[in-house]
Amino acid sequence: MIRCTFAHVDLDALESNYRALEAFLASHTPAGRRPPGIVAVVKANAYGHGAAPVARALERAGATMLACADIEEGIALRQAGVEVPILVFGALSVSDLEGLFEHRLTPTCSTPGAGRALQAAAARHRTVLPYHLKIDTGLNRLGFRHDNLERTLPELFASPNLRCAAVYTHFATADDPSHPLFDRQLERFAAARAFLAARGLGPVTTHAANSAAVLRAPGTWFDSVRPGLLLYGLAPGPFRDVLALRPVLSLRSRVVAVKNIREGESVGYGGRFVAPGPRRIATVPAGYADGLDTRLADRGAVLVNGRRVPVVGAVSMDMLAIDASSGPVYAGDEVVFLGEQAGDRITVTEMASWIGTIPYEILCRLGSRIERRYNRA
Repeated sequence: MIRCTFAHVDLDALESNYRALEAFLASHTPAGRRPPGIVAVVKANAYGHGAAPVARALERAGATMLACADIEEGIALRQAGVEVPILVFGALSVSDLEGLFEHRLTPTCSTPGAGRALQAAAARHRTVLPYHLKIDTGLNRLGFRHDNLERTLPELFASPNLRCAAVYTHFATADDPSHPLFDRQLERFAAARAFLAARGLGPVTTHAANSAAVLRAPGTWFDSVRPGLLLYGLAPGPFRDVLALRPVLSLRSRVVAVKNIREGESVGYGGRFVAPGPRRIATVPAGYADGLDTRLADRGAVLVNGRRVPVVGAVSMDMLAIDASSGPVYAGDEVVFLGEQAGDRITVTEMASWIGTIPYEILCRLGSRIERRYNRA
C-alpha cells in the first residue's frame, strides 16, 4: 500500500541551487582571492527533505563539507555512503563519542567540558583529533564566550590529542538588516580571531555565514560559508530576490471523499466551521501527524484543479477538510499543499505566513510517514 500523501524531492533543483550559490560566491569574490568553500547543512533530515539522498547529491555537486546536528546524524550519513568530511554542530560533553572515530566525523568543541571529553576519547584511541572551535559572539547558546577566551581556552589548546582545524561563530540576526547585533557579533568574532592569532593559533579555516549572511554580507564569507535553507530553494525574508533558486520539495495528496452539507452544518472536531450556505466539502488524508499545522484551519489553502481551495474546520491527526464549493472536485483529484499546479504555486514561505511561523519549521515538521519520492537516486 502506498499512501497518496507524499513529498516529491527534486534533486536536480537541489544541485541547481548549489551551482547558483557557487556562481554567486565566485562572482562576488574579489579578484585574486579564492571563492569560499561550501559547507552544506543537512541537519534535521536535510530540513525534512531526506538526509541520505540529499547529502549524496550535494557531495556529487561538490560540497567541500557537510554539517549535521549530532553524532547520530553523522553516522547515518556515513552509513548512506557519504565520503566527504562531516562536521557535527552539537554539544558533545554528554555524548557517546565513539562514533566520531569509527565514522570519521569532525566534532565542534564549544565548551570546556566538551574539550575534556574529546581529549580523553582521543587519548584512548591514541590519535590526534581535529575539531572546529566555536566562539559565542552573542547567540548565547553553545560556544566559548568571546570575552572570556583567556580563561577558558588554555586547557583546550594544551590538549595533546586535539588539533584546532577551524574556528567559527553563528549569527543570531543575519536575516534582520535593522538589528545591531549582527555587526556587534562580527566585531566580536574579529577580536576573537585576533586573540587566537596572538596566542599562536596558526592559520585555520574560518566560517561564519549562514544562508542570510551569505546574501547579506560578503565580509562574513571567510574561507567557507554554511548555507542550509538556500540549498533547498528558500532565501530568508529580505533577501528573496538576491539569488534565483528552485524549490526542491513539493507536498501532494489526493481527495478521498466529497460530500454536500447544508447551511448551518459544521465540519470537523469542535464544530468550528459552520457552513454559511450549502457547501461541497472534500476530505484529504493528511493531518497534523504528517506535520501539517493545526493553525491552517480556516487560514490555509490548497491547490485543486488549478484553483485555490480553503482549508476549513479543524486539521485532525490524519485528515483535513477543504471547501470545494467553487468548482468541480472529485475523489482522486490531486491536492497540492506545497508546490505548483496549473500555473499557481503555494510556497513554503506563504504557508509559514498563514500560521505565523518560519519556513524552517514547515519543512522540518514533515512527518516520518510522509514518503519522500526522489526524481533520481
